[in-house]
Amino acid sequence: MDPHNFGNHPRLKPPIVITGTAKERGTGPPIGLTDIGISEEAYLFRVALPGLRRNECKVKCEILHNGTVHVRGEVTPEGGILKDSSSVFQLRVQQLCPPGPFTISFKLPGPVDPRLFSPNFRGDGIFEGVVMKHRVPIIHIDS
Repeated sequence: MDPHNFGNHPRLKPPIVITGTAKERGTGPPIGLTDIGISEEAYLFRVALPGLRRNECKVKCEILHNGTVHVRGEVTPEGGILKDSSSVFQLRVQQLCPPGPFTISFKLPGPVDPRLFSPNFRGDGIFEGVVMKHRVPIIHIDS
């Protein structure tokens, strides 16, 4: 079976590919866990990025017409140093995602219109997006 055609089989889970530091799951909360929701008009997806902050991981999301989603980012800080508003901390224990680039890729159940995409990186470390399904325009011909 072609893993990219899971949309034809509603009981199968979509394949999710995780690379970079997201793949180096340690003892902390897993990065890259993904939920996908379907409505009549759109798809909703949520990707867990626990411990990451919007301004510290440079998250970007690319959505292709065929429904393929690539969530890319780079986890900072560099070299195990955490900065707070008034202090600098050297990490002695690190169980969250280590610094470095990551990619999480998956495919939505059908084609989408990438122009109609609304992303939101929530404060709780969940990156979510809503993208409208691709609709073929119906042309009425009067006779």
